[in-house]
Amino acid sequence: MNKTADFSLLFVVFIWGVTFVMVQNALSFLDPFTFNAVRFFMAFIFLLIPYISTLHKKGKTWNKGLFIAGFHIGVWLFLGYGLQTIGLNYTTPAKTGFITGLSVVMVPVFSLLLLKHRLSRNTIIGVAAATIGLYLMTFADRSNLNIGDLLVFFCAISFAMQIITTAKYAKTLPALPLTLIQVSTVSLLSFVSAFIFKENHSVIFSSEVMLQKDVWTALLVTAALATAFAFFAQTFFQAYTTPTRVALIFSMEPVFAALSSYILIGEKLTTASIIGCTFIFLGMIFAELPVKKKKTVTQEFT
Repeated sequence: MNKTADFSLLFVVFIWGVTFVMVQNALSFLDPFTFNAVRFFMAFIFLLIPYISTLHKKGKTWNKGLFIAGFHIGVWLFLGYGLQTIGLNYTTPAKTGFITGLSVVMVPVFSLLLLKHRLSRNTIIGVAAATIGLYLMTFADRSNLNIGDLLVFFCAISFAMQIITTAKYAKTLPALPLTLIQVSTVSLLSFVSAFIFKENHSVIFSSEVMLQKDVWTALLVTAALATAFAFFAQTFFQAYTTPTRVALIFSMEPVFAALSSYILIGEKLTTASIIGCTFIFLGMIFAELPVKKKKTVTQEFT
């Protein structure tokens, strides 16, 4: 079962990496908030179907605490996806993937600040390496620095906070209802944001959008696979593998994003960007490596 869990999570990460290009193409026709509103509403429907089918087997699980927890996690998820989708309008899918991947390194830092968990030596080195990589990717060449990079960086912070808040509530609350509330929260907040920041509220129903194959392909793939399936698979399969192994698997997301950008749209990275990507990748991996415990020598007296 461990191998099944690892390969399933790797497939989830592959989906996340590949969909950066698909989302960027869809944003040529839809504004970011409208895209996320429809995506997460469709994901809610996909998750609701299996939940209803098993409802007769479950007891009473819905309560005020569940709604508050799901909304809390959903707000961070909304900020993460909102900032990431807007950032894709100004930066490249490959850079988006790598910068978003920094959330893997940010989690232990926020754990120290918010949950009072101590940082290991490997974590400190990993954070330092990832920071150097981020500098090389976005600041070493001033011409490559743009608002999209900054937005995606704050997106990474939001995703890290989503992981922290999920860890806080997931131990005591049922996974599927909690996921349903998260997803519906993202959809609702995205719809509200679309109405506030977009003048044409009926853009999703326009003939120009309705006839675009790329838009609906991106919505279906991201809703069914990158959202509904991905969050359910992550919750289910993490019970069969270790947190360190999960983190290592998740660190492959920016690699898949860069590879898919190169293969699908021919995106090329500068030397500084390649070195920066390498530092971030190594930093994410090194931060999650277990620290070897020193063996204590005991002496027996006879």
